[in-house]
Amino acid sequence: MKTITLTDEAYERLKDWKEGTHDSFSNVVLRIVPKRGTLADLLENFKQLPALTADDEQVIESAVMWANDWQHQPELAPL
Repeated sequence: MKTITLTDEAYERLKDWKEGTHDSFSNVVLRIVPKRGTLADLLENFKQLPALTADDEQVIESAVMWANDWQHQPELAPL
């Protein structure tokens, strides 16, 4: 067990992630903060994901096309 020091702002932010009174700060950190890894680790994790269905691919493609159309997002359009 280790002791850490947090600013009041950091403490409040961490506390907001707790799920109920029995959830510990250690559980929050383990649940929210990813392990530091390498690109090889990331690739291995991707390989463990299930394959996309044709419907999944269509939804992703449509979402990317919509996101790339600046007319749908005027607040993000280049000046």
